[in-house]
Amino acid sequence: MTDTPFHFKRGSAPLLISIPHLGQEIPADLRASMTPIAHTVADTDWHLDRLYAFADALGASVLGARYSRYVIDLNRPPDDESLYPGQTKTGLCPAASFRGEPLYLDGAAPDAAAQAERLATYWQPYHDQLTREIARIKAEHGRVLLWEAHSIASVLPRLFDGKLPDLNIGTSDGKTCALAAQQAVQRELEANADYTWAVNGRFKGGYITRHYGAPEQGVHAIQLEMCQSTYMDETYPFGYREDLASRVQPLVGRMVKAALDALG
Repeated sequence: MTDTPFHFKRGSAPLLISIPHLGQEIPADLRASMTPIAHTVADTDWHLDRLYAFADALGASVLGARYSRYVIDLNRPPDDESLYPGQTKTGLCPAASFRGEPLYLDGAAPDAAAQAERLATYWQPYHDQLTREIARIKAEHGRVLLWEAHSIASVLPRLFDGKLPDLNIGTSDGKTCALAAQQAVQRELEANADYTWAVNGRFKGGYITRHYGAPEQGVHAIQLEMCQSTYMDETYPFGYREDLASRVQPLVGRMVKAALDALG
């Protein structure tokens, strides 16, 4: 692979939207070692570039992955340490889907050397770009809002009990952003009557939120994990639902803007 393993558009505001699970590509050599289930890339954070189309109006920089999380998960620590000890771990180079289905043919799962190569080829460039853009925005504006955009199937018994709340905010229990920003987002959630929500519930923020969020240094990170049922079909072929998306998209936009304004 010689192409940049991410999509990036630079903005003018102190706002960076990161979508590390947007990617659907699997290189041909890896694809040959994977199961038909893996080829569906079912655990993609589908259509979030479309859902976050309001980013342009906010002047946001947007960084999104090209390659599937089945190749390597950009939102996991490079040492693959568990983010939620005691709960099922999906892994840096996952061997199973969120539903527990095998992603590799027998004996074809990546060994330590293959994982190290994927770290260098896919994981590191994304994080290098994230680091550069955070530094650029901070130098220009004095502060950065890093908004981590994620989505997930609403019911996954292997990972959590019952149905997930529709909108899940994670700030590592308030450690990754200023309290004012978290409270501004929460006020938008409290004002809505259509969606269930949680703040620092089952999802407290992944590696990117926890690693880069440093409010004392002017870097404020907030993760939104959305139920995919709020804007798309959760079954193959995972179609975008404009009738659903048109309802939730304005709320997501208000949440991002409220956090940004609170930091201004």
